[in-house]
Amino acid sequence: MNKLHTIGFFILLCSAFAKAQLVQTSQADSLMLKSIYDYSLTESKSYEWLDYLSNNIGGRLSGSIQAQRAVEYTEKEIAKFASRTELQSVMVPKWTRGTPEFAYIQLNDFSTINVNVCALGGSIPTREAGIKAGVVEVTSLEQLAQIGRKEIEGKIVFYNRPMDPTKIQTFEAYGGCVDQRYSGAEEAGKYGAVGVIVRSMNLRLDDYPHTGSMSYGDLDVENYIPAAAISTNDAEKLHTYLSLDKNLQFFLKQDCTVWGDVESYNVIGEIKGTKYPNEVIIVGGHLDSWDLGDGSHDDGAGVVQSMQVLETLKKLDYQPLRTIRVVLFMNEENGLKGAREYAKQAKAKSENHIFALESDAGGFSPRGFSFDATEDQMKVVHSWKKLFKPYLIHYFEKGGSGADVGPLKDSGTVLAGLRPDSQRYFDFHHAANDTFDAVNKRELELGAATMTSLIYLFDQYGVVDNSMD
Repeated sequence: MNKLHTIGFFILLCSAFAKAQLVQTSQADSLMLKSIYDYSLTESKSYEWLDYLSNNIGGRLSGSIQAQRAVEYTEKEIAKFASRTELQSVMVPKWTRGTPEFAYIQLNDFSTINVNVCALGGSIPTREAGIKAGVVEVTSLEQLAQIGRKEIEGKIVFYNRPMDPTKIQTFEAYGGCVDQRYSGAEEAGKYGAVGVIVRSMNLRLDDYPHTGSMSYGDLDVENYIPAAAISTNDAEKLHTYLSLDKNLQFFLKQDCTVWGDVESYNVIGEIKGTKYPNEVIIVGGHLDSWDLGDGSHDDGAGVVQSMQVLETLKKLDYQPLRTIRVVLFMNEENGLKGAREYAKQAKAKSENHIFALESDAGGFSPRGFSFDATEDQMKVVHSWKKLFKPYLIHYFEKGGSGADVGPLKDSGTVLAGLRPDSQRYFDFHHAANDTFDAVNKRELELGAATMTSLIYLFDQYGVVDNSMD
């Protein structure tokens, strides 16, 4: 055999060997994912943990006793399978709802129709006797300028822009109208309004008002006004009555209180990497929730799924190459203080976070992930799609990740968010029906398995680079 033939044969042999290695690696990964899903669907503790968080602790608004109990409970459970746990101190805002809100529409014949409302998080209360005023209906913040102070002063502004039902991505529909909830009181206060009522962020018609964070921005304190959400059914009702009688009155009474900041904690647990311990992979959700329900979907599901990632890997006797860390963030709902504190301390310690995965879209059937990553990194992710096909996971797209992992972006970390089916999520989001019975055990466990599988793959193969486009 001449020299050229020898070289050619060697190249073919190397190529065949490389292909065999790839097949072997793919088979090993497939078997690992099968083990992860099998364990999650038969021995997972996620549903049990969620049951306790929801039914024994309840709504976990930051600064509350319930939030502190959740910190203590989750840290105790994580310690059973993590090599290290930590309670990371963070100062968070405290706001309490007080006695239940009350509201009604008063018609020109003095008859009244009670309506379902709830104070928005961060709102001031009404005076003790409540407020009663005429109503100005708008569908945008910009419309206030068109109407002018003369028509708005002394009245209640009713923001009635619904979520767009034509948006298949329901979070896009949410983003298209949440400005009226967050900034509605700030803008209406500039024109002398005495209060605001905001249509709930909900795609269906029901009687549940949905709370959420709001801000007074740079408004002078003397111009702060009470802000409340109204259920979608009652928003429709108020709109109809206003079309018949522009002079009707609306009564609102709420008893909420804005307190100073108090100490709380991010809950952290990790399994140390065996080969690259200084490369950190995190998975997490936010431990706080609103107070109307028990926060099972938002974000109890994300909390227990993230805990389950570490517990599953531990029980399968998987030895991670990189340090895998679960982080349960405090104060996502009304401040994001926990996420910012975690990123701040990570930077101060010069920690190298290569990947961060968040679950904060409910405990529904997983569909895949969205990634904040470079094109080269996405090519690697797309090469894993075939591994997820047997589990009906198909969505691997560039896009947003999550609010709590977002502050890590500046460090060049690849970010991702679990994307469950979102069509029913806003039926429960920030409302009193976000309770344990609304979560399906199998769907919750499938989400945990899907997250664990992605964490495993990033641990095995790392990232193409650690710098973003």
